[in-house]
Amino acid sequence: MPNSLFIVHVHVHVKPELADAFRQATLENARESVKEPGIARFDVAQDIEDPARFVLVEVYKTREAPAAHKETAHYKRWRDTVADMMAEPRTSRKYVNVFPDDAGY
Repeated sequence: MPNSLFIVHVHVHVKPELADAFRQATLENARESVKEPGIARFDVAQDIEDPARFVLVEVYKTREAPAAHKETAHYKRWRDTVADMMAEPRTSRKYVNVFPDDAGY
């Protein structure tokens, strides 16, 4: 898919007592991430019924952009800060957008 965005959904389950700290650290990371040239969008969603569960929706302009993102100082700071907050290992799923199909990215 030539002009397709590369989308990653990261599913995170944190220890309930650390949900607020995780949210704060993740918002700081997201605010810096959207400044990266390879990122089109970076959403942080928190589950309404279980506030200890989050989904990060990372939308990249290229398939190479996630690797560049993981080399940034703000990502490494986030990764190290939240490592012990996890109730279970985070998981991710990767997607390409199919609509709009002429996004022009």
